[in-house]
Amino acid sequence: MRSIIQFTVYKDKDYYVAEGVDIPVFTQGETLDETIQNIEEAMYLHLEGENLEELGFSDRPSTLVNLELTPHYAKP
Repeated sequence: MRSIIQFTVYKDKDYYVAEGVDIPVFTQGETLDETIQNIEEAMYLHLEGENLEELGFSDRPSTLVNLELTPHYAKP
């Protein structure tokens, strides 16, 4: 039983994009704060009415957000 739902966040041209690792949820925001709020809302909507145990999660899973950074020396 998993107790963590993971997301990866990366910077696109104009937005931060969040992609669920454990669940098929994608969202974005102009700022990191907005993106985090959108992750919470998207997770709620996606999991609303679902039996978390049937999906392999504990009844109150945590959310882990990994931020991918592009090094300054990397060429676009």
